[in-house]
Amino acid sequence: MRFEEAYEGWNEGRLTQAEAARLLGMCERSFRRYVWKYEAGGLEGLIDRRLEQVSNRRAPVDEVLALTDWYRNRHRGWNVKHFHSWYQREGGTRQIAYRIQILNIEVKQF
Repeated sequence: MRFEEAYEGWNEGRLTQAEAARLLGMCERSFRRYVWKYEAGGLEGLIDRRLEQVSNRRAPVDEVLALTDWYRNRHRGWNVKHFHSWYQREGGTRQIAYRIQILNIEVKQF
């Protein structure tokens, strides 16, 4: 069910907040937050703006390309633990989750 339909049902008194929230698969508190956002900004107010922001921890594109080239050309078939050990010895400073993400992307492409 769309939010607008649940909101109209609640606004007209056909649904309680708990029922409207359950129809949308959320808790009452989340439904109230959505109501406040909807009343303040309409459907545009419900858009999650965090998805539009670029992380300040995001790696530069050239570093990502260099790392994927290293993996593709020199370390194909290595698991994440071995590749991470090599990367640390070579002076790499990125977090492990970042490297795992790159390796997963790289492995899926082949």
